[in-house]
Amino acid sequence: MTYRIPSGRKVRVAISGKSGCGNTTVSSLLAQKLGITMINYTFRSLSEETGLSLAEIIEQAKTDDRFDRQVDTRQVELALKDSCVLGSRLAVWMLEQADLKVYLLASDDVRAERIFKREGGDIEQIKAFTRMRDSQDSARYRQLYNIDNNAYQFCDLIIDTAVRNPEQITGLIIEELSRRGLVEPAE
Repeated sequence: MTYRIPSGRKVRVAISGKSGCGNTTVSSLLAQKLGITMINYTFRSLSEETGLSLAEIIEQAKTDDRFDRQVDTRQVELALKDSCVLGSRLAVWMLEQADLKVYLLASDDVRAERIFKREGGDIEQIKAFTRMRDSQDSARYRQLYNIDNNAYQFCDLIIDTAVRNPEQITGLIIEELSRRGLVEPAE
């Protein structure tokens, strides 16, 4: 069955989770199924807009919070324009106007295994890097916005992605959107 946003309505779905939880995959699939925009504004997007190289932005962002703030602010600006799926690490916190907030989770081992399958490498190094990245991300979000990215219990849906595939996860989200009257079957 296909779904659509009711006429005259705007629907915004925020999806967050840590690296390897399936954010990008689920956000893309949901946006495709609903025929709405997926917003994935990143440092790469900022690079294209500003003319700075991606490497320059990444290097400067290590000591200048302005780049993180620009990306996060721009994501929200884009999300407020029309119906969309905003998939980012901080989407559920940053897009206060979201009609549905979804948090995807998976164990550290499952996430590392997915990253390994996607990128290759050494699984133990991936686990160590992922732990380090999670720790750094959490510290940065707390410093920038006073956000505890481990406190996601306020979300409308919390889905363990280790026990469902992207299609099933997308189906759960669409069921909840339908239950809330935010989407309807397309004819």
